[in-house]
Amino acid sequence: MNENNQKNERFKDWWKPVVLIIVIVTLFVVMNLYGFGQDIEELQHWIQAQGFWGPIAFFIIYLGAVVATIPGTIFGVIAGGLFGSLVGVILISISSTVGASICFLIARYFARDTVARWLSKNKTMKRLDELTENQGMMIVGLTRLIPLFPFTLLNYGFGLTKVSFKTYVFWSWLCMLPGTIIVVVGTDAMTQELTQGRFPLELLGVLFVTCFALGLIVWYSRRKLNEKRKNREQQDEK
Repeated sequence: MNENNQKNERFKDWWKPVVLIIVIVTLFVVMNLYGFGQDIEELQHWIQAQGFWGPIAFFIIYLGAVVATIPGTIFGVIAGGLFGSLVGVILISISSTVGASICFLIARYFARDTVARWLSKNKTMKRLDELTENQGMMIVGLTRLIPLFPFTLLNYGFGLTKVSFKTYVFWSWLCMLPGTIIVVVGTDAMTQELTQGRFPLELLGVLFVTCFALGLIVWYSRRKLNEKRKNREQQDEK
């Protein structure tokens, strides 16, 4: 009887993560077979040909790309070229946040409990789990602001931690916004330069202010995180 229970527990531990990996790999293969994210011009023309449904088609394709862990920078370029700065930023901001939220929930439902059991005796992972639970806002914000951390993998990775869904969604949206503005507005400015022969100074101003604000936010966030880490170490020593 005990052996059957152990087998059932093992099966419960494995089936959800295995299904998750299969789904992600399948989506990744399918998206790449259809060339999404590879030929910017062709994808741009196709979305443009949809007319009124273009933004909706763009939104759905982008969601699929995020779930399939395909890098989304190309979609920021497409949005800036097709929809302009304002609509492009709004569309990318909503799409990336919804996509990131879906990935988070998928990972949390399919793999969080299993991973927690697997790593329950690992001190480093337990420490990381506690850190994301107590300092979730700072960690989510910094990893979104610093481009060294891949957006697509973070979406699933945070679902395996203890960070709350509300904290994850809000700070992901807020801290992805500067990068979104830079890519979309930058593309819009370049498109206007190529098509109209003039570089819009107002968009250049937006880029400058965004880059400056981004630098300040990263500096402040890292400073606060280091302060909290030092305080935590001092408390542990006591």
